Amino acid sequence: MIHGKECIAMILAGGQGSRLYVLTTKVAKPAVPFGGKYRIIDFPLSNCANSDIDTVGILTQYRPQKLNEYVGSGQPWDLDRMYGGVRLLPPYMTGSTGMWYKGTANAIYQNMDFIEQYDPEYVLILGGDHIYRMDYSKMIARHRDAGAAATIAVIEVGWDEAPRFGIMNVDEEDRIVEFEEKPKNPRSNLASMGIYVFTWEKLRRYLVEDEAKPDSSNDFGSDVIPAMIAAGEKLVVHRFDGYWKDVGTIDSLWDANMDMLANPMLDVFGADWKVYTRSPAAPPHFVGTEGEISHSIVTEGCEIYGKVENSVLFSNVTVGKGAVVRYSTIMPGAVIEPGALVEYAIVAEEATIATGAHVGGDPINTDPDKWGIAVVAERVRVGKNREVAPKLMIVRDMEDADAEPMYAAEEISGEGLDE
Repeated sequence: MIHGKECIAMILAGGQGSRLYVLTTKVAKPAVPFGGKYRIIDFPLSNCANSDIDTVGILTQYRPQKLNEYVGSGQPWDLDRMYGGVRLLPPYMTGSTGMWYKGTANAIYQNMDFIEQYDPEYVLILGGDHIYRMDYSKMIARHRDAGAAATIAVIEVGWDEAPRFGIMNVDEEDRIVEFEEKPKNPRSNLASMGIYVFTWEKLRRYLVEDEAKPDSSNDFGSDVIPAMIAAGEKLVVHRFDGYWKDVGTIDSLWDANMDMLANPMLDVFGADWKVYTRSPAAPPHFVGTEGEISHSIVTEGCEIYGKVENSVLFSNVTVGKGAVVRYSTIMPGAVIEPGALVEYAIVAEEATIATGAHVGGDPINTDPDKWGIAVVAERVRVGKNREVAPKLMIVRDMEDADAEPMYAAEEISGEGLDE
């Protein structure tokens, strides 16, 4: 007889990631490249592997193809198992009808059969768009020892930031007494990280009850958790004090990539808690006789003939002679041609910045109201000598000719966090 699992994980990876704009027009947010070698989904998957959680469901919906191909059988994360392992769970037809996931709670509700086949004691709910390293076994132990119906991971944030988060108000024993979604006048600075452990028997009941409410938004933060608190269930917090960032905006994604260079709390290379990934097959990077690299991450297959400083370069990036890349993230296969300048920017996969083009700008020399991270979308070409001002996002080719550029200018503002 096959025994049930103590805990299985469910990763919510179906969101559109609309605040990443052009970076998610072709891929789901968890599949966006990060940190030179990784994709965002690597972090929750690696946390599961390092926490001895060997059964993971990934709930997909928006643009899932690249994410599906990337995860595959789960082998890089040691999740290719006969019983358990990783499973991709898109919305599916039931009888004569099918339904998109309506909210985070509904997504889990639609996959109750998947959960039931493993008869778990606990279910761990994770987001697919956070950069962090966490030992989930400690959170599960906290949940078990407290005899809780639900445990919510929280991190202390600055009081000025608290109105942007879901805030947990707790008593002296860290039992949750109230949940406030983005309160104007917060009474606590314990922000929800969107990471939950539920006792499955309890969660199953509340999911069924929530689904039966016609006015529910079918969301954990807005509906299920408040219902559990109102019913007198025991909910506690698990305090986390490591590095954690929601990379749901252009600014936060750029910040997190820069943290790879400067923040010792984001040490993804540590042997004690490795972040696993599906590495591309590429030769070691090459630096030409005039190439310079300083304080940067440069990965496999890159060819550097120009200058790279304070930047993160993914696999197979080319930086031409006389070109300069600084304070930027350059995603796989992008080409920075000779003499181009890229600064304070994100250049997406297989984009081309042509000779003499200038993308982005230094914040010191730019009006603060007009400054922001410049973004060039996947496979877009910025033509010779063209200029992309700070805070613009280029979604179509800007040709070499002097005609009006074919691009969309979107202001990038705010860093509000999705649950």
